[in-house]
Amino acid sequence: MLNRLLTFLTAAALVGLAWAGFGEASEGLPKASWTPVGAETTIPWGWVDFCNRHAEECALGKLDPVDVHMTRQVWKTLADVNAMANDAIAPISNLEHWGTTLDHWDYPVDGKGDCKVYALFKRKLLIERGFPRQALLMTIVRDRSGEGHAVLTVKTDRGDFVLDNLADDIRPWSATGYTFFKRQAQDDPNVWLSLGGAIGAAPAAAASE
Repeated sequence: MLNRLLTFLTAAALVGLAWAGFGEASEGLPKASWTPVGAETTIPWGWVDFCNRHAEECALGKLDPVDVHMTRQVWKTLADVNAMANDAIAPISNLEHWGTTLDHWDYPVDGKGDCKVYALFKRKLLIERGFPRQALLMTIVRDRSGEGHAVLTVKTDRGDFVLDNLADDIRPWSATGYTFFKRQAQDDPNVWLSLGGAIGAAPAAAASE
């Protein structure tokens, strides 16, 4: 419990530092832009396979798009969930974990996982805390090392924010340094939309603007 508490306190401090240069609004809430979204694109195989094993997550029909209303409590919950999941899961590659090169998406049933496992777990935790699933979007990017990566995008009325297993601070999509390729549609988790390779500035560069 002490380690978990220290993790949360550290995460909160990092969030405060990360936002010092991002231009907070007068009420102290974070502000971001919205990721440019294009036409429908291919669905990741990992999501299709996940749906075959977790039909309740996918057989939802059309849903009205909903953005999260940002408040101080919402921001705190996002930070807590991001830090908790990052602390709770031991990182391991897909091949080491599942013994296959096929892209396997799942929850951290054994406390281990790669980036998709982290993102799915955060999505699940936030839904359990009352967040609308239409605002919690699995997103495929390329990280700053050029490697394929998955994050969770949270759509809010103050812009799009990214929960990432590579960082405990929550960042605007445009301040990650990532290249964004595709993500789920808000009205249907089984429809994926192109993000056109939009590139977010590196965190240090974004903070200095």
